[in-house]
Amino acid sequence: MPTTAAPESARPKPLAGKTLFVTGASRGIGLAIAQRCARDGANVAIAAKTAEAHPKLPGTIFTAAREIEAAGGKALPLQTDIRDEEAVKAAIEKTVSHFGGLDILVNNASAISLTTIEATEMKRFDLMHQINARGTFMVSKYAIPHLAKAANPHILMLSPPLDMKEKWFASHTAYSMAKFGMSLVVLGLAGELRAKGIAVNALWPRTTIATAAVNNLLGGDALMRASRTPEILADAAYKIFLKPGREFSGNFLIDDSFLFEEGVTDFDRYRVDPKQALRVDFFVPEDSLAPASLAPLA
Repeated sequence: MPTTAAPESARPKPLAGKTLFVTGASRGIGLAIAQRCARDGANVAIAAKTAEAHPKLPGTIFTAAREIEAAGGKALPLQTDIRDEEAVKAAIEKTVSHFGGLDILVNNASAISLTTIEATEMKRFDLMHQINARGTFMVSKYAIPHLAKAANPHILMLSPPLDMKEKWFASHTAYSMAKFGMSLVVLGLAGELRAKGIAVNALWPRTTIATAAVNNLLGGDALMRASRTPEILADAAYKIFLKPGREFSGNFLIDDSFLFEEGVTDFDRYRVDPKQALRVDFFVPEDSLAPASLAPLA
């Protein structure tokens, strides 16, 4: 007899009732990760700055909350500037009070400016370091005591492998310093927290991802069409959260390579435009081989 797929209601939902704190979750990659976990019935604290709609950046903490709840989760929108220590502490405390604990932290919030040293305004330098490196450090710091009480806690940074090559710094040193700063937090925290059973990992895309940043700052519609959708990172993050934290920590993962190791073979469904060759993202090491072709589909 032909087999039929099990209904969504019958699918195992290992993250049901788990609580995530996701920075920068009002749109893009952060929102996609939140929605993927919400399909299990997870609770999501949306820690982001955008409370009012922006003409070039669609999505607010409130629209994200509606999308997360529509996916099957519970949402807590928290207008939070992760440069503000008191605001971060208050947001985490409110999350724990509202949902009864904290299981997963996703450090996704990031600022980008691809400028040379001479062309980089110091306020831009400061912004990137305050959000990317310092923000990741600080949010993690205040989440740790609560994560330590969880059954299988995870911290995930959306940051690159520590592939220290000149080409990753030339022409945008300030951004690279700030982004690699997030990865240095992974390196240090994984060692600090291993005995506590808190997993700390980094996840990075092989290709550019179709987000507002790519559309507005990096390459417009042409680069969007040469990108994958945020869902590839969401699916990879979800599978990371299912790993036993005591056994899976300190990893710097590339999305498609990790998914391939987890049994995923269809990567074409993540393409924005199958007729376009995919563009490799910054910071992907030369020795990292793609498990699927990045060429246009015939």
